Amino acid sequence: MTLIGTPESERIPVAVIAERRPSTSPWAEWSWRVLEVLAEAPEAPPWTLLRQEAGRALYLAGHAEIALHPTDTDNYRHNLASPEPRLWVVLRTAPGEPGMALHLVTLDPGEAHLYADVGSDVLESLPMPPFLRAPLEAFVARHHRERGFYKRRRDRADPEAMARRRPEDER
Repeated sequence: MTLIGTPESERIPVAVIAERRPSTSPWAEWSWRVLEVLAEAPEAPPWTLLRQEAGRALYLAGHAEIALHPTDTDNYRHNLASPEPRLWVVLRTAPGEPGMALHLVTLDPGEAHLYADVGSDVLESLPMPPFLRAPLEAFVARHHRERGFYKRRRDRADPEAMARRRPEDER
């Protein structure tokens, strides 16, 4: 596996396998789910059909890069410390066949939370594959810095700022 990026941030290339099957909902024709994230996959265009049977279709959704940022190490630590570390994949509706696009793969639960309530996005959580755990742990060990809590102080209110003024005072 090759890590790409600057000394501060790193990117881990991955490939995503997704499944499309007929929906049981009257409002959607298809139901989508992410099945697996791979360390390596054959070079193929996004949404290459891998297998089709009984109305279900298995696709290579595409290749993505998981971005690791030094400022997010606290979130990564929480993910690694959880009973089952996770990764998240976001699929977004797109024009054309098959109707979806691979939008994001992340190991940051905070970033994944941003996509939790977005209209037509599909957010899938999967167990973190073993090939991602060691690079994530090494990244956190290199970049994590404990940050103290800093409470902001508000500016004092200026009671004259919203006062009524006479037109001749504005000149």
